[in-house]
Amino acid sequence: MKKLVRNLRAFRKNDDGATAVEYGLLVALIAVVIAATVVLLGGALNTKFGQAEACVDSDAASACP
Repeated sequence: MKKLVRNLRAFRKNDDGATAVEYGLLVALIAVVIAATVVLLGGALNTKFGQAEACVDSDAASACP
């Protein structure tokens, strides 16, 4: 019985698992921020790349802003 109590106390003091959980939460938060940035800026970037494509494809300089 004493060995069980000793093992339970040692298990309670061991916080390596908490560190792994914290890193997992940080990774999840970073992923959410990246996804939100892509969603928010995706339309604007698509427009800019479309303008650049039109500028490269056209023969006239007037197509370039």
